[in-house]
Amino acid sequence: MDLGLRGKIVLVTGSSKGIGRSIALAFAREGCQVAINGRHTRELEQAASEIRAAGGTVHAIPADVTEAEGARHSVEETVRRFGTIHVLVNNAGGIGRFAPFEELTDDEWLDVFKLNVLSAVRVTRAALPHMQKQKWGRIINISSESGTQPDPVMPHYNASKSALNSLTKSLSKAYGKDGVLINTVSPAFIRTPLVEEMFTQQSEARGVTVDQVEQLLLREFRPNIVLGRAGKPDETAGVVVFLASEQASFITGSNYRVDGGSVASL
Repeated sequence: MDLGLRGKIVLVTGSSKGIGRSIALAFAREGCQVAINGRHTRELEQAASEIRAAGGTVHAIPADVTEAEGARHSVEETVRRFGTIHVLVNNAGGIGRFAPFEELTDDEWLDVFKLNVLSAVRVTRAALPHMQKQKWGRIINISSESGTQPDPVMPHYNASKSALNSLTKSLSKAYGKDGVLINTVSPAFIRTPLVEEMFTQQSEARGVTVDQVEQLLLREFRPNIVLGRAGKPDETAGVVVFLASEQASFITGSNYRVDGGSVASL
């Protein structure tokens, strides 16, 4: 199926590894010109090399999008290199410290909101004028199932992802008239490099296989995933690419969950 994305210019933040890297690679395979972003130059260059090896066109932009200058530079450098920006994927994010509410400091709350919400605000603010000018744009914010179905722990992370969901709906209503469609994709428990590393550590600590660790952690932390396994980064990437495509031209302000059935509500 032709998704109508060939030649589109895409910026994916936080794309040196994990879900972001898979998203960038998926767009490159559709014939897009892709700008990837991350804080760590070595990991970013490795991701760029992988995309080039797959035949993609890529430009690596080392920058910290949690800072105003880094967010602005990422968009400006994308436009400088490719001429405009059609698709923005706000993937940069993180969970902060895994801790209960009473142990979290004000600074930890602020840091997580800066990473998960303000980074998306800043990059989107810089990208929107280009999309408005061409009367066509797609913005996909990477949230989490925790934004809809929060855990008892990580309340700062859960609240930040709920805020990102609300931001998506608000902006979708404001900029739909300009031809800019804005949606959210919410993964659940995905086997990113960080999760794979945790599986390995737990495997060694518990004296069981990695597959057994996966099942143990699912029972402990994600018992509602009815498919009985963690997701793969490519499974999230496929939904993101679809939402950027002409096949999704009447979809905006929606939240697409890639959660294996974990969230109890529709």
